[in-house]
Amino acid sequence: MTTADVLLAADGLSVWQGKRCLLEPLSFSLRAGEVLVLLGESGAGKSLLAQALMGLTPPALQVCGEVHLAGQRSATADAHARRPQWGRQLAWLPQEPAVALDELRRLQPQLDEVFERVRGLTPAASRAAARSRLQDLGLADAAGLLPRQLSGGMAQRAATAVAVAGGAPVVLADEPTKGLNAQWRDHAAAQLAEVPQQGGALLLITHDLALARRLGGRVMVLREGAVIESGPTAAVLAAPGHDFTRRLLAADPARWPRPQRATRSPGPGAGEALLQANAVGHRRHERWLFRDVSLRLHAGDRLALLGESGSGKTTLGQVLLGLATPREGHVRRRADLGPQQVQKLYQDPLASFAPTLTLHEALHAVARRHGQPAQAPATLVQQLGLAPALLRRKPREVSGGELQRIALARALLTRPRVLFADEPTSRLDPLSQQLTLEALDAALRAQDAALMLVTHDEDLAQAVAPRTLRLVPGVPGLQAHTAPDVLPHALSAT
Repeated sequence: MTTADVLLAADGLSVWQGKRCLLEPLSFSLRAGEVLVLLGESGAGKSLLAQALMGLTPPALQVCGEVHLAGQRSATADAHARRPQWGRQLAWLPQEPAVALDELRRLQPQLDEVFERVRGLTPAASRAAARSRLQDLGLADAAGLLPRQLSGGMAQRAATAVAVAGGAPVVLADEPTKGLNAQWRDHAAAQLAEVPQQGGALLLITHDLALARRLGGRVMVLREGAVIESGPTAAVLAAPGHDFTRRLLAADPARWPRPQRATRSPGPGAGEALLQANAVGHRRHERWLFRDVSLRLHAGDRLALLGESGSGKTTLGQVLLGLATPREGHVRRRADLGPQQVQKLYQDPLASFAPTLTLHEALHAVARRHGQPAQAPATLVQQLGLAPALLRRKPREVSGGELQRIALARALLTRPRVLFADEPTSRLDPLSQQLTLEALDAALRAQDAALMLVTHDEDLAQAVAPRTLRLVPGVPGLQAHTAPDVLPHALSAT
């Protein structure tokens, strides 16, 4: 523990809520040039471990053990002692970009500040460094935007830039590739790989098995707050010793069976489309996000929408749901489709909940509004693989994956006929992802409801929907790819 090249270590680190142990005592050390990967189911305690290392656990939780940072030892009860090292010795990329970014300030000034105050650059040099970093991340045009004006993938890249700009030798990265397409996942992986290559240490929390394989190092697999398996990443992923790890790897969406849908013939019996878009287009400021998009969505359809970050996927959903007015073209909704029967599952679950209400209060308000029985929220939460006891907590007191499933339960309580789900499982491990999407499909089938799924995961798109649609920047309309068993009338795409 006292070796000079140990940059970060934990000694008997545990987290408690009263007499309940949320994270069992664990110890590890990270030396210069090392990577430690944390895998496990959503809610297993991975993000909680990062918060305990930073000294950012909620006040209701008690942290025990010791943390060693850059040769200095501090009891976890004295978390404030590590705060002067934030950004300088210890950098944290939280799971939610909203936690990392200041919602009231534009993007470039936030990055300028890190280069100036942490790196010690002059104001002019800080601005130049920030502009260069944003250009490298494809965010040059977003420098003057507020975080709420960024797409989910753009916000993820921006949060990463702010987190690592200080040059801290130890980086804690929590789900750094969620919401990113293949290009930017590769870019993020290369950026993270530079940390150990330059003599730093990386603690990576991820559900992205390809990212874990690429960064290598050592891995710890957590389940229900305990480490169940550890060892070299390549060895554990190639030949896991624990049954849970084997099931976790087997649940990779690339291994899921592809959907088999019965073919229906178009015509009068097929029914009128629930939603129909005719040559719609939308722009942000002077830039067109998409143009000339036409589609039809029928009852029971399953459609996946793909496209790089910032291509307009979320905005297209806003237009289809009536939450934004298209700049050209129009959307027609079937006459019997009520406004509350068209629902959106937001990409950032934390931002979609009132922070001061318990999750029980939030879900039961929706259940009452839509005439659902009092036990409906707890039943749905259980079907999604969660303990109903979680509903006693507030949004920031559960993991990102848990909150994502609770947000899905809330949407299903409205009995939607159309659900636009924006990256609904991006914070989930493969096992939870599979269970959640199976439960979602069953709930929507019971009402013959339609699903439009936004994702960057090509394997997930193919496993959920018989047809995928791709927004391509600079190309009018949607590029459509149809599986052999697609419903012929499911979508009209130019």
